[in-house]
Amino acid sequence: MVTKGIGMVGLISAVSFEGDGLIKKPVKVAGNNSPLSICSGRISGVKVIHAVPGLGKVNASHAATVLIKEYPLSLIINFGVGGAYPRSGLTIGDVAFATKEVYADEGVLLGKGLKTLDEIGIPVVVSGGREYFNEFPLDQGNASKIVDSIVSAKRPGRHPIRIKKGPFATVSACTGTSERGRQIEKKYGVICENMEGAAVAQICVMYKVPMIEVRGISNVVEERDRKKWDLDKAAANCRIVLAEFFEAMGGTPD
Repeated sequence: MVTKGIGMVGLISAVSFEGDGLIKKPVKVAGNNSPLSICSGRISGVKVIHAVPGLGKVNASHAATVLIKEYPLSLIINFGVGGAYPRSGLTIGDVAFATKEVYADEGVLLGKGLKTLDEIGIPVVVSGGREYFNEFPLDQGNASKIVDSIVSAKRPGRHPIRIKKGPFATVSACTGTSERGRQIEKKYGVICENMEGAAVAQICVMYKVPMIEVRGISNVVEERDRKKWDLDKAAANCRIVLAEFFEAMGGTPD
């Protein structure tokens, strides 16, 4: 039985391969006056609507806005692949949940480094009497409790994927040097890098919709070498963990 009170969940992944096979019988959605690729379906009995907007903050925020305005969502999940910062302890194939999202390169870049938006006194959002600068909290309610149970669970007979929680960094340009990776990691204490999460989190704050984010680790943030990456493993493991989330949420394995 699906837990009573669960509404539709919005899913956002930047590119299509990240979500391949997650919805067993997806149905394409048309007529929303948007160029987005959107499909609907169910995961473990939970109604979902999945948008694939393309890379980057603008595409991600557009997708989040369309989903929130067009559908009665109880939660948004941003998911896909990401890079692990070296001190995180994460390796390729691990999965990470975000505790908060950080705009890692929004502000003013000076000789001594980046001055963040709070340092220059310009918020990107004011909502509920609170100013938001570079950082956005993620869900602290029921979805977060499910995440905690997944992270801490013992898994006899289940997948052996290692799962960790921590802050994520969103960047406009993927980090391709070890030095830059260390700078971001030291400044923000983040474990995972991506190009969309903070933008989705910002929209969710504006419209007061809960959000979680989960990513499979495809590479370590270091000197860029695509031969070391494993995008397919990262995406597949992310989908496995996300399916476990929906099973815990809805209670009916697909």
